[in-house]
Amino acid sequence: MAYGWEGDRLRLAPLDKERHLEAALRWLNDPEVTRWTLIGDLPISRLGEEEFFDRMSRGTDTDVLFAVETLEGDHLGFSGMHRIEWRHGFAVTGTVLGRTDLWGRGYGTEAARLRASYAFEVLGLRLLLSEVMDGNVASVRMLSKAGYQPAGRIPRRHWKRGAWRDTLLFVLERPPDAVMAAGRAS
Repeated sequence: MAYGWEGDRLRLAPLDKERHLEAALRWLNDPEVTRWTLIGDLPISRLGEEEFFDRMSRGTDTDVLFAVETLEGDHLGFSGMHRIEWRHGFAVTGTVLGRTDLWGRGYGTEAARLRASYAFEVLGLRLLLSEVMDGNVASVRMLSKAGYQPAGRIPRRHWKRGAWRDTLLFVLERPPDAVMAAGRAS
């Protein structure tokens, strides 16, 4: 049964612990998948991830998190908005695709576009911010293809795998009086 916010190849679906937890545990404990993320250097336990799923599934005032799935229902990763500031129409966005065999095929870009459509059309947000560690070429490419623009750099923001890493900032503004066409509800 189709549900969620759909694009041409992907769906942003509600989190389902039964369907998505095992992959999350595998991916978030995989050093290749978490090479450029703020998580993954410390082990993520089943209990900790279950608590996170429970919290996100209940909903929060500042987070919206989706599972990224193909239209056939194959789970590829997660995408969401965090630190939502409703008064200012702002959120911080992020995506992690755990299926390394599918990296480089445009799934991240489509997920980012779908997420932006949802943020602008459904939630009424006006500005999305994404933070990327310098060196994460794939994420920079994905954000650029999804329409995000470079907005700045924070030097030596994070310690990751033996080095201080700059953070690159990217923003996507809602087009004034434009209707986003990247997704549709089903």
